[in-house]
Amino acid sequence: MNPNELLFFSCFLLFIAAMLVLDLGVLSGKSHKVSFREASAWSVVWIMLALGFYFVILQYGDRIHGIENYQDLKKKVERYEDNEQDRRKILNPDDFQGSLQRYRAKMGLEFLTGWLLEYSLSVDNIFVIILLFASFRVREKYYKKVLMWGILGAVVMRFIFIFVGAALLHQFHWIIYLFGGMLIYSGIKMFFDNEDEKPDPDKHPVVRFVSRYFRVFPRYVGSYFFIRKTGRLFATPLFVVVLIIEFTDLIFAVDSIPAIFAVTEDPYIVFFSNIFAIMGLRSMFFFLSNVMHLFHYLKTGLAVLLIFIGVKMIGHKYILEPIGFHTEHSLYVILGILVISVVASLLFPKHHDTEHEVKAH
Repeated sequence: MNPNELLFFSCFLLFIAAMLVLDLGVLSGKSHKVSFREASAWSVVWIMLALGFYFVILQYGDRIHGIENYQDLKKKVERYEDNEQDRRKILNPDDFQGSLQRYRAKMGLEFLTGWLLEYSLSVDNIFVIILLFASFRVREKYYKKVLMWGILGAVVMRFIFIFVGAALLHQFHWIIYLFGGMLIYSGIKMFFDNEDEKPDPDKHPVVRFVSRYFRVFPRYVGSYFFIRKTGRLFATPLFVVVLIIEFTDLIFAVDSIPAIFAVTEDPYIVFFSNIFAIMGLRSMFFFLSNVMHLFHYLKTGLAVLLIFIGVKMIGHKYILEPIGFHTEHSLYVILGILVISVVASLLFPKHHDTEHEVKAH
């Protein structure tokens, strides 16, 4: 990592840390029920920040990789762009500035597509978290704290997953076909999952593991994760819920991270897209928990989306590439699937009581 890359990456991480302090209330330490209005406002903020970062990439995207001359640019394009035709569209040895501009535009489009994809797939994560909170009877005013620590852990895990995945793809490109098969399987499985089935707390693998190797207090103690009784330290059930949230994100990362590698193999773009999607997860959770019952076809749409991305990973080079299928077309397909899912949900509402909605305890 050269000095320019390090500077850009460090500034990005400092910016995310500052936004975490504001959004998640790391400094305030107050537990409160997040209102629909607050969740909506922060959802808009994170969407606007992601769109703002898209325009930053359009202006300064080359600095992410510390590109200083045409040879640097050529090396990066050849590393992350397999399509020879697309390479020729970007690179022109007689027009370095024009080549840079086209490179930034491609990076921006990949970021926007990847962010939308990750943001969409995180909706399924929210389905599961809603059921987890209901099953473990977590009080609504503690949701924010649990999600805060869950998101912090998710950022670290995604960082590791993404750069390890990028290194593997660079060395063993055939892994992309394995990723594609995994996504198709996950999409088909999602069609048959029962979204209303609540997990059994006693049978969850994380609960079994923690109960076996740690002392767990039998009931919640306010917002505390640990308490001391008779000189011994106990983990509270709230801490166990945090671990389950981390475990859940780990499972979802197995789907979502390979999916974005179908859009780009640039690890920085994958990381930035993931982080903006994860950062918006907390506010989107509180927003969607109030209206989730209105969009019952969204889960079906996400299943179709996973299958599409899986097929794209497997057949892009031999089927889609020859017919001129590019990143912008992936963006259109993703948007189309989401819009159709939402419109279908509103046109054909589900007629049953929404017992899976989150309620205050």
